[in-house]
Amino acid sequence: MSISKEKVEHVAKLARIYLTSEEAELYTGQLNDILGFAEKLNQLDTTNVEPTSHVLPMANVLRQDERKSSLDRGKALANAPEQKDGMFKVPAVFEE
Repeated sequence: MSISKEKVEHVAKLARIYLTSEEAELYTGQLNDILGFAEKLNQLDTTNVEPTSHVLPMANVLRQDERKSSLDRGKALANAPEQKDGMFKVPAVFEE
């Protein structure tokens, strides 16, 4: 698999990136090198390799849920810059 200079220029145009002719040639060569390496990886025998989503064994390390009393409302509001009717008062984010 290879990529042409025209395709590199087309993608650059879509991304609104200006490339000189020399840059387009350079990037075409570099992209073809990358694609060539990917092709080599396709030649590997992976019949006995299980698919994975991560290279290391992963397990959830979350603690068990425990029921605890919540923070007292007065303590929660103690450092609030503004409060109204026992709630935090914040600037409006929607216009009316």
